Amino acid sequence: MAQKPISIAAAERMNLVAQDEIWRYRLRAETEARQNWAQKWGFLTTPLEELAECEDNAPAPKPRIELPQRFRIRPVTPVEKYIKVLPSPPVPKTTQGFIGWRSGVPGLNKCLEYDKVIQSCKGTYAKELGWPKEGIH
Repeated sequence: MAQKPISIAAAERMNLVAQDEIWRYRLRAETEARQNWAQKWGFLTTPLEELAECEDNAPAPKPRIELPQRFRIRPVTPVEKYIKVLPSPPVPKTTQGFIGWRSGVPGLNKCLEYDKVIQSCKGTYAKELGWPKEGIH
């Protein structure tokens, strides 16, 4: 037969030894906390005026340390020194030569442009898939 569950109050009365141990442990913890409070939290008892005085005094500036040459930032070098833009190559004679060819002159790119939209094999493939013009580039 199953036993009837006992109430919490009855359980507390039955286990007096455990309750006594818990009470002793709690008193010991409170006593240790009271003894260590000044070491851990004593800074909270500093008067407000003393804290305000410490904030008013600006800290002394740190001395500047001279960095070695290898850690210094080099002066800015003009981009033209590293990047050379050569003139455009001659206009290709075949349509295959237009792939990857560039020209800074807008009139020379007319072979690749149709209504200011670049025509390429990508556009042809997109038409096969039925994509809109806005989704090509």
